[in-house]
Amino acid sequence: MENKKITVIDNANERIDKYISMVDNELSRSYLQRLLKEESVKVNGKVVKANYKVSISDEIEYHVPDLQELGVTAENIPLDIIYEDKDIIVINKPKDMVVHPAAGHTNDTLVNALLYHCKDDLSGINGVMRPGIVHRIDKDTTGVLVICKNDNAHTKIAEQLKEHSTTRKYEAIVYDNIKDDDGLVDAPIGRNFSDRKRMSINRRNGKPAITHYRVLERLGGKYTHIECSLETGRTHQIRVHMSSIKHPLLGDTVYGPSKDQFKLQGQALHAKTLGFIHPTTNEYVEFSAPVPDYFDALLLKLR
Repeated sequence: MENKKITVIDNANERIDKYISMVDNELSRSYLQRLLKEESVKVNGKVVKANYKVSISDEIEYHVPDLQELGVTAENIPLDIIYEDKDIIVINKPKDMVVHPAAGHTNDTLVNALLYHCKDDLSGINGVMRPGIVHRIDKDTTGVLVICKNDNAHTKIAEQLKEHSTTRKYEAIVYDNIKDDDGLVDAPIGRNFSDRKRMSINRRNGKPAITHYRVLERLGGKYTHIECSLETGRTHQIRVHMSSIKHPLLGDTVYGPSKDQFKLQGQALHAKTLGFIHPTTNEYVEFSAPVPDYFDALLLKLR
């Protein structure tokens, strides 16, 4: 069980479930309401109900139970392996593949496939639900992912990701013509207050996020093929940032038009290149994956 503490410094008179969810991006209001019902939330040492409204200087303490781990089975799912050695395995993730299991989705994930291919040779730092997983990309984003086979590799690559010293380049197709040849978006990203499944530009509680972009090709004046380089790795970063400058990704019905005229089954986004210092050789290595067939076909159609 994890014990957390917060001191209220703003947003006085806000409901306590909403206030905590604004500060702690990991917890939804519905989950916090459950904790409140279970009397796992105290203010100034006293149990409070969900309708309690916070005051400046209130000391909030809440207890988050350990996540229940679900059983994960190995599955013989083909992997597109770019590179593999005793420390890491680099794969090209296809569209419509979830990276790791979660409640309600424990099969057909990348982890299920890795357990079959690697057997016991996966790092254990992220627990039995996420063996080997040091970073991830969205279900409908394709491209390069590195998986760690031991805890030493996991620790060293995780540190590089944390320090933003890795090379991470993506290709995307966005709506409308981007006039400048390149640019950047520097805007913090956090949970959307009204919809916890979405991220948004959040200048109050968001985490720093920087995306560089450059135009690869302008497509008929209505769309643009771009490359994005990440300084940070926030959830949905490219999707949120490009949408914020009025160039949402094709197929992204969450941050772009609600109807996808191209029927793409998710956003046109591909993790093209990943580079980092190898955990054993200490040499810089870089891996790339070609854009998938649907992406190439879409470019041809839009030219």
